[in-house]
Amino acid sequence: MNIITLTGQLICQDEGELAIVAEQLPRHIEATRAEPGCISFEVNQTEDPLVWDVSECFQDVLSFEFHQARVKASEWGRATAGIKRSYLVSGL
Repeated sequence: MNIITLTGQLICQDEGELAIVAEQLPRHIEATRAEPGCISFEVNQTEDPLVWDVSECFQDVLSFEFHQARVKASEWGRATAGIKRSYLVSGL
């Protein structure tokens, strides 16, 4: 089994997108950290308030795929679908 990591950034285009992230993020973090197979999950605002560093680690492909599916179907996924993401996934 390979550990799967995702690193990168969530990049808001304006204050409206920033407000969505700020409102939705606490529940998203809580739900993700409670997922089976989640080793770590961090989302931190950078010096640029519109940019967030993202770091995820899952114990295997199945737990990572579960996370991806849950996110797409979640309130977070729907609310942030249009926000730019720049991610690198390793371990697949």
